[in-house]
Amino acid sequence: MTRIRTLAAAFALAVTAGPALAEQLSLDAISDYLDGLGTARSEFTQINADETISTGTITIKRPGRVRFEYNPPEETLVLASAGQLAVFDAKSNTGPEQYPLSRTPLNLILARDVDLGRSGMVTGTSYDGTATTVTAQDPEHPEYGNIQLTFTADPVELRQWVITDDTGTQTTVVLGALEKVSNVSDRNFSIVAEVEARNR
Repeated sequence: MTRIRTLAAAFALAVTAGPALAEQLSLDAISDYLDGLGTARSEFTQINADETISTGTITIKRPGRVRFEYNPPEETLVLASAGQLAVFDAKSNTGPEQYPLSRTPLNLILARDVDLGRSGMVTGTSYDGTATTVTAQDPEHPEYGNIQLTFTADPVELRQWVITDDTGTQTTVVLGALEKVSNVSDRNFSIVAEVEARNR
């Protein structure tokens, strides 16, 4: 619990270090930012539902692809590509657990065209004087859960998200600085290629 409080305090300090007079971001500005994100990488810290903490590196390649590489002792790998989300457990000899990406709230920020102005997609917004938080869901399938995204401005930057899945379980991911990268092969996100590599 102490580590979680320390992490929360560090995040609060990070977002308040920005311009004091920043204004609340519009949904159009956030949608444009996500659409233009392209390929980016960051360190992340994840707060799990059981209050344990995981760390690792995330690589996003929009549209539709993401790679979470978790640090030891977990060494879990999560890949999203070709409409699927796969969880590889380093301690398991079986194949990955797979889910349709469209059934996860993460799909909302990986979509080819992000339109937070779409009717029923955004269920809440807030602004604390520094950061803008938007809660979004699939308007056609709210039962899939939602994602709460937190952004700072000048320039717009995604800082954190909280996913509430279809069981009500919450997972928080706090990002470092998302840095745009190039020459990241699609193979890094390929579930099929990862399965083949582990079966050699």
